[in-house]
Amino acid sequence: MQLLIGFLLAVVVAYLAYRAHSLSRSGAFAAVLVGAVIFGVGGWRWAVLLLAFFVSSTILTRAFKKRKTGLNEKFSKGGRRDAGQVLGNGGLATLFAGLSWFFPGQAWVWLAFAASLAAVNADTWATELGVLNPHPPRLITHPGKVVEKGTSGGVSLVGTLASLAGSGLIGVLAGLISPLPGTLSIILLVTLAGLLGSLFDSLLGATVQSIYYCPACAKETERHPLHTCGTPTTRLRGWPWLDNDLVNLGCSLFAIVFVLLV
Repeated sequence: MQLLIGFLLAVVVAYLAYRAHSLSRSGAFAAVLVGAVIFGVGGWRWAVLLLAFFVSSTILTRAFKKRKTGLNEKFSKGGRRDAGQVLGNGGLATLFAGLSWFFPGQAWVWLAFAASLAAVNADTWATELGVLNPHPPRLITHPGKVVEKGTSGGVSLVGTLASLAGSGLIGVLAGLISPLPGTLSIILLVTLAGLLGSLFDSLLGATVQSIYYCPACAKETERHPLHTCGTPTTRLRGWPWLDNDLVNLGCSLFAIVFVLLV
């Protein structure tokens, strides 16, 4: 019965998100899969963390649109999440929610799940709120190098604080509703894991993520094969197979490994 209810709730949430233009068609189908496992197998505690990530990130994506004008050309995709984005952000969380079926009540499963969502929430908040920084960001690998807003690997004070807040939201919820003892320890551990995962995301973006160049606009971008202006882009640096969706997966994985090692 819980599996059935979880599936139905996932369908409702995905449909509403699709109607609100927060998910593409493929993203809606992927969201049903993710939601069905997390809602149906994990239960309400797991659902709360997933919804906290999805709702908060959706609100921030829509907020401050005027301040973000011109930045969409840098990002690989628009505001409507497709299947790749949904699975990149929620795939590992779904895996650990599924593992809770086989390892009920195990601390490592809950902590890994929470850390995964804390990391992707931290990264999303940093991306969406980092544009509010009054000064241009610096490249994480070269703190003295100023880069354009929206550049992969760029970090700023506002973006880092936003990342901490995004991770903290999931950390606080994970501690408060956790079926495990040690509320404060869980909050601190999950929050730190999420923040570090977000910084690892920036490190990947500055080093090995595939970045392209638009000759017509003379700008770096994640978009390929075509820029927003319609011009074909050429690879500038990074591994050709490592796109933003896989970087998000790496962000989530780093947080999971950290929290399990600790």
